[in-house]
Amino acid sequence: MKNTIIKQLDDKDEEIADALIAIGMGRNIARTLSYLHNVDEATSVELEKVVRLHEPEVSIAMKQLKERDWINEREKKKTGKGRPYKVYSLKVGFNDIIAQLEKQQKKTVDDTQTKIEKLKELGGI
Repeated sequence: MKNTIIKQLDDKDEEIADALIAIGMGRNIARTLSYLHNVDEATSVELEKVVRLHEPEVSIAMKQLKERDWINEREKKKTGKGRPYKVYSLKVGFNDIIAQLEKQQKKTVDDTQTKIEKLKELGGI
């Protein structure tokens, strides 16, 4: 049997995931992103173990991260028989992801403020 070392989420990773969740990101995506920012690459099996997700949850999280164009995905063939497994890595730097999230949050705040101003105008305030 082959031994492999798999990093675990530490307190800082958990704090990052909690902050991402607090600004509206889904738990599974936040925990996955928090892990991926600390490693060069991770297999789907590794993500299942570290982030404590089931395979379908990993697939859904990866699909959403791919839609944002934040990750690379490749297949790696297993030795011997069996289906290849997926290997993921961040496509953009974590700081770029934070900048995108910040821009998105600012737009949401601006849109809300515009709606509030419209309500004030309509309400005669």
